[in-house]
Parts: sequence; structure tokens; C-alpha cells
Amino acid sequence: MTLLVPSNRPPARFYRGGARITAFRGEPPAADREPEDWVGSTTTIAGEERLGLTTLPDGRLLRDAVAADPEHWLGREHVARFGDDVRLLVKLLDAGQRLPVHAHPSDEWAAGHLGHAHGKAEAWYILEGGTVHVGLREDVDAAALRDLVERQDTAGLLALLHEVEVAPGDVVWVPPGELHAIGAGVFLLELQQPEDLSILLEWEGFALDGARDGHLGVGFDTALGAVNLRARRDVSELVGTIPGAGSMFPVGADQYFRLDRVIVDGHATLDRGFAILVVADGELSLEREGDVALVRGATAIVPAAAGHVRLRGSGTVLVCRPPAP
Repeated sequence: MTLLVPSNRPPARFYRGGARITAFRGEPPAADREPEDWVGSTTTIAGEERLGLTTLPDGRLLRDAVAADPEHWLGREHVARFGDDVRLLVKLLDAGQRLPVHAHPSDEWAAGHLGHAHGKAEAWYILEGGTVHVGLREDVDAAALRDLVERQDTAGLLALLHEVEVAPGDVVWVPPGELHAIGAGVFLLELQQPEDLSILLEWEGFALDGARDGHLGVGFDTALGAVNLRARRDVSELVGTIPGAGSMFPVGADQYFRLDRVIVDGHATLDRGFAILVVADGELSLEREGDVALVRGATAIVPAAAGHVRLRGSGTVLVCRPPAP
């Protein structure tokens, strides 16, 4: 009942990357602007009807399969609280270049200004390290921020943010409204709310028209109202290392999504419930399912109806889940 899924890499994104996804998954070389793998996705890229959606081995879209039998996929408790809304998007992201300074709106802002069901909280599990920029170092005035955007002052925008070195196994929590940018060379697993909503404060050097598309169609005066202007004096609230196995993200992320790191040394049993599995390292197999092999870079979707899943072998699996019902 657990389904292995191949990579799902939307083409021609606005930033470069993808080689690390290719290496992680053991795939043939891909194009230069395929920096994201949308794993187990029921979400489309903004403005697209199908692009971004995951296709199951039987040819159905995961989105359609969930809608047809939500209790099978998500479980009775999830459906009772959330309906057929999966409430999760998982990505592998390879920053072949530094991403622009940007932020994502909250649920309330997205509902009020765009009519969307979710905003976009996100969190990252670092697979290959580098530099990230996240959270304001000092409070910023709205007019001053607007001026930096109008002048496309990249240095000024980056100077607003904490610059932090991250290593494999570190986690970064990005609440709605928090300004951030992923540095070149960072490879990460991202859990987020199932939306494609970004407020872009810079766009020079990227394959996009930020003046037109960076404000979600509401104008920058309104869009910047979704940005947190208060400083994060203690960046450890957002960036840190959680040793060992178990829950990876700060408690504030639990209302949006959950990530467990499971270290398998012989056998391990996963709790029941919908999950997306990403094998970070090692060689594993799924018991009672024909010993399906799970090697580094493999991704799989576990429907709630699969019950408790047993793994055998040696390795680390990242278990991505929606919020608890």
C-alpha cells in the first residue's frame, strides 16, 4: 500500500539548481532550472492547472485519488477535522544560486486578500549545508522596507537579516511573514503549507518580473503588510540542531506540519497515518510489501490505510506528516 514515487520537478523555475537533487536521487542529469522536487504534491504552481501535481504509479493524480477516497489516504480523524485537505506540501530544494529575499503570508492574510485556504508557513531540514538568511536583525520601518524594494537594494535587504551557517541535520523554522533567503549551495527538505505564495522583495538576476509578479497581484503596499517587521533578537528561535531521532521542528510548527527523523538499525515501526517518506541515507526495505527497497533519495507515500509500517535495514528516513488531527 506504500507507493514509491519518482521525482516531480517543475521545469523553468526562476532560479538555478537541481544537480543536488539529481545526485541525491541517482537520476540522469536534468535541466539547469529544475531546483525543486514536489514530493507527494496535491498543489499546483501558482497560475497552473496541473503543473506541480504528483502522478501515482497507476496514472492517477494524487490530488484526485485523495478526493475520491479521503479516509483511505488521510484517515478518519484527519477527515473529520480537515476534510480532504492534505494540508502538506513536501519539497526537495537545491539552491543553485541564492534565492531572493522574500516572505510568505499567513492564513488570515491569504484568506482576506486572496481567498486562499492557507498561507504558507514552512520549515527546512538541511541535507547539505551553507548560508541561510532569516529573520530581521532589528525592527524595520514599513516605509524604509518599501524604499529598499523600490530601489532593488539587494545589499540593504540582505543586511536586514541574520546570516547563519547551517549544516546537515540542522532545522530552520520560517513562520508566516518572516523574511528569508536560502544561500547558494544549500540542499534541503522543505515542509510547507500547500500553497505557492511568495512576496518577493528582490528580483535582479532572477528569471522573473518581480515588479509585476512579486506582490501576489495586490500591489507592494498591500503585500508588504504581510511581512513581519519586528526583529528576531534570538535567531535560535528559528535555526538550530535537534540531536538524535524524533520530532525535528519547534513546537510552533506543529499546527502546520510535522517531521520525524527515524534512525533504523535493524527494524523500526512507523506510526499509522498519512506520511511522505524521504530516505536520507542507508539501505532500507518495507516489510510485508514484497520487501520494497528504499535507498538514499527514495521517496514514498504512505496512506493512512496502510496502518503501522515496518522498516528493515540500516539508514535514516524522514517522515513528513500534516498536522495532527
